[in-house]
Amino acid sequence: MRISKHVRRAALGGAVALAACAVAQPAAAAVGQTARMTPSFNGSVYAIAYRGNTVYVGGSFTSTTLGGRTVTRNRLAAFDATTGSLRDWAPRADGDVRALAVSGSSVYAAGEFTEVSGQSRDSLARLDAASGAVNSFQHGIEGSPRALAVGNGRLYLAGAISRVDQQDRRRLAAFSLDTGELDDDWTPSADNTVYSLAYRDSKVYLGGSFHRADDARSTLRLAAVDATSGDLDEDFRPSPPSVVYSIAVDDNGVYAAMGGPGGRAAAFSNSGSTRWTRVFDGDAQAITVLDGTAYVGGHFDRACTSDATGAHGTCRQGSVSRVKLAAVRSDGTLADWAPQANGISGVRTLAVDREHGTVAAGGDFTTIGGRSQKRFVSFG
Repeated sequence: MRISKHVRRAALGGAVALAACAVAQPAAAAVGQTARMTPSFNGSVYAIAYRGNTVYVGGSFTSTTLGGRTVTRNRLAAFDATTGSLRDWAPRADGDVRALAVSGSSVYAAGEFTEVSGQSRDSLARLDAASGAVNSFQHGIEGSPRALAVGNGRLYLAGAISRVDQQDRRRLAAFSLDTGELDDDWTPSADNTVYSLAYRDSKVYLGGSFHRADDARSTLRLAAVDATSGDLDEDFRPSPPSVVYSIAVDDNGVYAAMGGPGGRAAAFSNSGSTRWTRVFDGDAQAITVLDGTAYVGGHFDRACTSDATGAHGTCRQGSVSRVKLAAVRSDGTLADWAPQANGISGVRTLAVDREHGTVAAGGDFTTIGGRSQKRFVSFG
């Protein structure tokens, strides 16, 4: 099992059963495992967002290469989702971009930067989706943003943040998409870092290392709040056993990628009950869902065939090769989708383009299936 350099694992407590059919014959995934033509990057890719036929990426990179041609792209870049050709879109961030979100004609970026294209922006910026121009949207952020989500007329921000515009905010904040102003009424809280956000059906889902959301008991690591009022959803209390690095949502419920001694991916119903759990020999750091299939990324090498793990998260009762990427069907069975990435940190983020039926992964890998594919890949 690999140890993440950027996050501290939480202790794994309790046992969660694998789906009863977990050792059944694998089923096909919704997308193929052949990499499409895309640019490569000279540094980590932490965030991916889609808008129409354009893919936006953010990370720590300073250049991108396609077809043997290398051009400067300072932590932000965009390219054609179908052909992979690079767009002229080239805003410049002076620090890592950790999260992206798209709304209308705007792309929102959050991370560890202080300037974008020479303009002062404290960890959060709004960019024109076509030109890359920096919008007047500007706020003072104390702490480190890790996640963005859009919905309900708001931009939601999360991370290890403590204040926004000199107002107390405990790891969470929201802004009006119309005016750009900080929402004074949306003030839910968490007692530790929120690593991931997802919006669906007037709720905002939070995943992280927190033990309490809104100071409520039994809200460990995964919770939901009202998208308008910020009030905690008292009925949604799945309490996953380890730190949640990434979440995704669909009509069937919520999906979580987790760390621990042996990483885990799990699916929960809308009421918070566990639908299935898969165990790996390393952290699951990213998750997304397309047509009922959950795609999981991390720095694992094996998918366990039971939930029994030994020292350092090793699979004790059998495993199959799933190097940094795996897919899980809606019934909890492991799909045969196995593109096989490489690297220590492996896959850090996943995203889906439902319009084109593709799944994209970003991170620190440099090969897919033994072929050069540096830090970004798209399957479809």
